[in-house]
Amino acid sequence: MDIGVVLQCDPPALRLVDLAVRAEALGFSHVWTFDSHLLWQEPFVIHSAILGATRKVTVGPMVTNPANRDWTVIASTFATLNDLYGNRSICGIGRGDSAVRTLNGKPATLATLREAIHVIRELANSRSADYGGRRLRFPWSHGSELELWVAAYGPKALELTGRVADGYILQLGDPDIAAWTIGRVRAAAEAAGRDPMAIKFCVAAPAYVTTDNSPESMALARDQCRWFGGMVGNHVADLVKRYGTEGEVPAALTDYVVGRAGYDYNDHGKVGTSHTEYVPDEIVDRFCILGTPADHLAKLAVLREIGVDQFAVYLQHNDKRATLESYGENIIPALHTPVQAIEDIA
Repeated sequence: MDIGVVLQCDPPALRLVDLAVRAEALGFSHVWTFDSHLLWQEPFVIHSAILGATRKVTVGPMVTNPANRDWTVIASTFATLNDLYGNRSICGIGRGDSAVRTLNGKPATLATLREAIHVIRELANSRSADYGGRRLRFPWSHGSELELWVAAYGPKALELTGRVADGYILQLGDPDIAAWTIGRVRAAAEAAGRDPMAIKFCVAAPAYVTTDNSPESMALARDQCRWFGGMVGNHVADLVKRYGTEGEVPAALTDYVVGRAGYDYNDHGKVGTSHTEYVPDEIVDRFCILGTPADHLAKLAVLREIGVDQFAVYLQHNDKRATLESYGENIIPALHTPVQAIEDIA
């Protein structure tokens, strides 16, 4: 299993570059960033700086969108990064959330997302694509390679992912929900005539490493990661509007948003926000990975068993460097040992 890290583009940008360099040295495989240019700094500029300062890590947004970024510009950016730094970029993409809603826009439709994925993939892989009534190709791009990984929660978005995506991003760490989404994606891939085992799966969630499991340590970890339950709940609320609470979406994902009052994008992804007070400890424990290194290894072993290829650590809390160091020293090395050895450690 690969381990990635997800960084928020808060200034100063050089701090993100520093964290990315350290993550690479500690064995992390991917460096992802938020993409919401109004709330934070421009991610693609930061991606270039990270790629220039590193040698091996794969870098990209988690996630960009086709609603407020021109598809040809997205493709050109990735093709340029690949030309500069080798094929080390990756495109996480979805319908759009904070990047469009903070501008009073609407997320892209699934049909638009599907078309955008095709155009971006073809152009960023040095091929031709139809766009705006013209056949386009970057004459300067040769040998660029880009995978597109789709972030999704709902049944129709999961079906689209299985039909067209190179990878799937689930932004929560609950194994039961992960198994459900992976199953839906693989079923859609098989129905489309694709190899369902060829799609890569990434679970992204906050991780907070503690020295023990005392009530005080666990309470601190939960409070530092509770914001994530609010962020996921904001997406889930849209699913409830569309599918209800008795539909195709598991109750394990939808039930907890009953007490949700609203969401303030000014506090998107921030610790201690008031709009997450409704999120219970149980949800934080299920959606995140908290506790000692042994606790992290135990949950990662479960995720790997159900088909997760990468766990991406959301690094938005008060212990960023200690979390990186603990993963690099205690968790990533153990993941490279045989499965039985990991179970013994956990």
